[in-house]
Amino acid sequence: MALMCTQWLLSITILVTLLVVGSSNPNLQKGPQNWNFQFNYTNGPFRYPKPIQSSRRIVVGGSDNWRFGFNYSEWAMSNAPFFFNDTLVFKFDPPSDTNIHPHSVYLLPNLWSFLRCDLRWAKRVANTSQGVGEGFEFVLNKWKPYYFACGESNGFHCQSGMKFFVMPMFRWY
Repeated sequence: MALMCTQWLLSITILVTLLVVGSSNPNLQKGPQNWNFQFNYTNGPFRYPKPIQSSRRIVVGGSDNWRFGFNYSEWAMSNAPFFFNDTLVFKFDPPSDTNIHPHSVYLLPNLWSFLRCDLRWAKRVANTSQGVGEGFEFVLNKWKPYYFACGESNGFHCQSGMKFFVMPMFRWY
């Protein structure tokens, strides 16, 4: 008796679920001639989106470039999302008599180093003269978080906001 009640309750639950889903989808309401099922049997019975290989060239900081006194974490949040194969361009002035506080670009190994501006295990990817002209280009070619910071003045520039992180995503069409 208990088994029959359970089966009956399960059947009603499935029926109600089908009715709710069907009534909420306008194509299902119009009948089977409007059900648009697409199958791609070359890769199996299911269709998966394919990644797009195009990329963007993004100047870090926009027209402000890579400079002291700018909040790059806010810039990164307002310019997100970043995508796989996008190129970040760091433009900054080289050291000179008038520019006594040059900049560099460091890639920090993890979130803890990023939060603390701990440059001990960071990798310098651009020195103080590589941001001249067209700028230093860094391609986001792996699916992982990238933590960037200015490593000059013993981490003071990083602690003052010259840092940001991005997590590139895949583009789908």
